[in-house]
Amino acid sequence: MLSLNPRQRQNLATDLDREGEAIAWHLSQVLGVPEDETYRVIFNEITKKAIEQAFANPGKIDMDKVMAQQARRILDRIVGYQISPLLWKKVARGLSAGRVQSVTVKMIVQREREIRAFKPVEYWLIPAVFTNQLDKQNEYKQQWQQFQSPSESAGSINPPTLAQQNDWLAEHSAFKAELSTIAGKTFAADNAQQTQKIYDAVKNADFVVSAVQVKDSASRPAPPFITSTLQQAAANRLGFPTKRTMRVAQQLYEGIDLGSMGALGLITYMRTDSTHLSPEAISEARKYIGSNIGGKYVPEKPNYYSSGKNAQQAHEAIRPTDVDIVPEQIKDLLTDEQYKLYQLIWRRFVASQMTAAQWNTTTLEISADTSLGKCCYKAQGRTLIFDGFTKIWPTGSADQQLPQFKQGGKVAAIDIKADQHFTKPPARFNEASLVKALEKEGIGRPSTYASIISTIQDRGYVEQLDRQFHSTDIGEVVTEKLDEFFPKIMDMAFTRYMEEQLDKIEEQHLDWVTVLNEFYGPFSKDLKTAGKEMEHAKAETKPSEYTCPKCSKPLVYRFGKNGRFLSCSGYPDCKVTSPCDRDGKMLVDEVTEHKCPNCGKPMVKKRSRFGIFLGCSDYPTCKTALRIDKTGNIVPPKPPPQPTGLKCYKCSAGELVIRQSKKGPFLGCNKFPRCRTIVSYKKLEELKELQSKGQWPPASREKADELLGRQKKSSPKADEQSLKPKPDAPSAKNKKSSTKSKKKTSKGSAEKIAETVEEK
Repeated sequence: MLSLNPRQRQNLATDLDREGEAIAWHLSQVLGVPEDETYRVIFNEITKKAIEQAFANPGKIDMDKVMAQQARRILDRIVGYQISPLLWKKVARGLSAGRVQSVTVKMIVQREREIRAFKPVEYWLIPAVFTNQLDKQNEYKQQWQQFQSPSESAGSINPPTLAQQNDWLAEHSAFKAELSTIAGKTFAADNAQQTQKIYDAVKNADFVVSAVQVKDSASRPAPPFITSTLQQAAANRLGFPTKRTMRVAQQLYEGIDLGSMGALGLITYMRTDSTHLSPEAISEARKYIGSNIGGKYVPEKPNYYSSGKNAQQAHEAIRPTDVDIVPEQIKDLLTDEQYKLYQLIWRRFVASQMTAAQWNTTTLEISADTSLGKCCYKAQGRTLIFDGFTKIWPTGSADQQLPQFKQGGKVAAIDIKADQHFTKPPARFNEASLVKALEKEGIGRPSTYASIISTIQDRGYVEQLDRQFHSTDIGEVVTEKLDEFFPKIMDMAFTRYMEEQLDKIEEQHLDWVTVLNEFYGPFSKDLKTAGKEMEHAKAETKPSEYTCPKCSKPLVYRFGKNGRFLSCSGYPDCKVTSPCDRDGKMLVDEVTEHKCPNCGKPMVKKRSRFGIFLGCSDYPTCKTALRIDKTGNIVPPKPPPQPTGLKCYKCSAGELVIRQSKKGPFLGCNKFPRCRTIVSYKKLEELKELQSKGQWPPASREKADELLGRQKKSSPKADEQSLKPKPDAPSAKNKKSSTKSKKKTSKGSAEKIAETVEEK
């Protein structure tokens, strides 16, 4: 595809997104290909037909795209490369900041704070279950109570699901309803006394159907996948993390060996924000639907979907390259995760070109005259008339099916109760909802979401518990500091604005250097201010509600290498500390029945970064510590290494000893960690016999490998060097000299390689 002859026409077929465009431009520059001889080949699926068409109609490199990508790359490095070292100095080593990454962490931290600050509000509901079978009111009442409270004898101890409840109601001509108005006013109750008064008025009332409203409705299929919606659907329906989704999608795009059909790319390019479909793809989908599902499922006109304002319409949505390759037919040729994701993409694409589902929606008003005035209940149900696209893409529905009613008909209550409820805090983000929120806020690009979500977890800023994101202490500390000193970087509106500016470079020919200068001026000032004024995280304290058990002074929150902890405000005079949980609550050491083996005092459970262990209650006078297993039992200490009398063949100064590991015993040098020799325990008797004959340790490593049955080969010179005793650790001066020598050698090697390439 590429030639090193600069006079020959070059076709560059990199990915079709901005990154691919920039790579193509860089290649043309590195290879020295003249602009008039450089052509850009674009295809969004790796199939023979698509590739042939792309090479038959090459274009030119889009420099606006290239500059947009260059600006984005430089902007991200300005933020990451300059703020990250600041975090190393002021918080901890190994941290990082990013234009999108840091704002993503902030979103999770803000949600965590909202949850902590949330105060539940009490409210009450008075739901009812009605039936039109008046003569079976008492019978159904008893049956409904039994159904709602299953026993082990009934084969289940779990309450029935909503779907099971709807099935039961449909079988008994019953339905659920909620109290909506009392004496013409909307029902609202926030205490038990008020609710009880209303409940007493309605529980024995005679109810009639006062209004019936029936109307038809239709639900249109969802558009085919783009990157973000694929990530959300895979997370919700398959439980796939975003990173896993993109990895498997890449495999499906690059191609799968389908036996007699050969290797074939099964899906189109998976980094796209456009719902556009080619006329050929739409035609093939309509043909497949008509032939295999039914003519009534093919709409009169194709379904078209609008994309977001920043979507690149030249791209296509994520779809199968050939709709006739049905997932079930190639299941045996795919891995389990490939099959699940391909099936998801295939079904969504086919469903997007099917007819709408038709529903019959009914709304009932049930009323009764009571001592408090007229009370009205409302119930709504929906019945599927024509399944349409849901035949391929099922949509879970919690709608109940209402019996047929006429206005004025009587109904009987088989259950009326007063239910206490409390408002709930906002839900924590999971991967699907986080991707949705990022897309809604215009932060980053869907193609980068997987790497961002992975990075913020790798840095320890957030963690997933039960598939929900929780901010960590270090994530909150970093967010606080960046919020204080880099308010623009952490502002979602500003981040969205910068994304729009980057898009304008590509779409409206905005000067990319101007965009960078506009950003860097204020940013450099903030960076200087932060370098001077940002206080180290370990030097900061925050007040707590606790007092010191030793000196009665207030305890404060401090930040350490293991996160947040409680410390006496009288430090260093008083050195009392205590761990706390993620909500800042003090964790009290639990006294156990175990006694300290050294002083006899009770042992208490303590927590460290390595987990829970037992420590002496007389600490720091007695520093005894014992490991415990998951059940709380003491783990016996590892036995000391047993000498074998065998000399180490690597360092010659050490001796092989028997050590224990999870997989069993092994032989290791007693000079560890200076010498890391490991030998199989099975060779013990054999080596003892060789040593008694004077054949161990051998003169070279090659001979040692031969005696140990190893296949590793090395040069005699290397053996000679490796068998020499290792000298003591080099001095700082020698280390510096050694480093310089290595750098010189590395540079020389690089220059030599470059010269060789030029000659070729």
